[in-house]
Amino acid sequence: MLCYPDRRTALRATAAVAAGALTAACGTGGAGPSAPGPVRPAPAKPAPAAAPAPRRFPGQPVEIAHGPRDRPKVALTFHGNGDPAIARAVLAEAEKAGARVTVLAIGTWLDEHPDMARRILDGGHELGNHTQRHLAINSLPEAEAEAEIAGCAERLKRLTGSIGTWFRPSQTQYASPLVQKLAQRAGYPHVLSYDVDSLDFTSPGAAAVIRTVTGTIHGGSVVSLHFGYADTVDAMPPLLEELARRELRAVTTTELLTP
Repeated sequence: MLCYPDRRTALRATAAVAAGALTAACGTGGAGPSAPGPVRPAPAKPAPAAAPAPRRFPGQPVEIAHGPRDRPKVALTFHGNGDPAIARAVLAEAEKAGARVTVLAIGTWLDEHPDMARRILDGGHELGNHTQRHLAINSLPEAEAEAEIAGCAERLKRLTGSIGTWFRPSQTQYASPLVQKLAQRAGYPHVLSYDVDSLDFTSPGAAAVIRTVTGTIHGGSVVSLHFGYADTVDAMPPLLEELARRELRAVTTTELLTP
């Protein structure tokens, strides 16, 4: 037992012993536990591309079936529906050839495969509205037809920040005056039709799809094609080769109409 000459000395010694114990517990350096380094924020991810908003083309009718005939450009437009694996294969074939396409997506398809919206835009393609459930829109009552357009527009906006670049009516080549009016009310200045129907949805075989398109296509043409059909995937490489041979470039519909 240690003896100290007075109470003050004893208290100082006790404090010194306690401090030594704390130093031993926290480390030999006597500075306590090392402070954590600065927290570095994770690098910001680049913002994904947003779908452009619809635009008005002065001098063009409300319903557009083709672009200027004096330009060596065509627009390949796809109804967005069906197996997403086939859709990705079609997009990949277009991208290999440096082509850009326009996809008019069905709302229920976007509900089932929301990642496809991003895949289309990230590939440099264009995305638009082909109604919510792909019903015969010209035959629907006004309120139901309006809901078909608005429903798909809402999904596009939620997924991409925009209602999409174009509206195409479902189960018809041409929109009725009422559907044209409803599309404009929803924010689409133009309705997108087409002047070349590939008939790929009838599964006629890739060779027949190529013959149908190349037999009727001209500068400025808008071609109707579909996701969801293997014939379309098989037809893409030779079709794009033939377009290149004719010096026709496959571009988005917006590019087709832009001087």
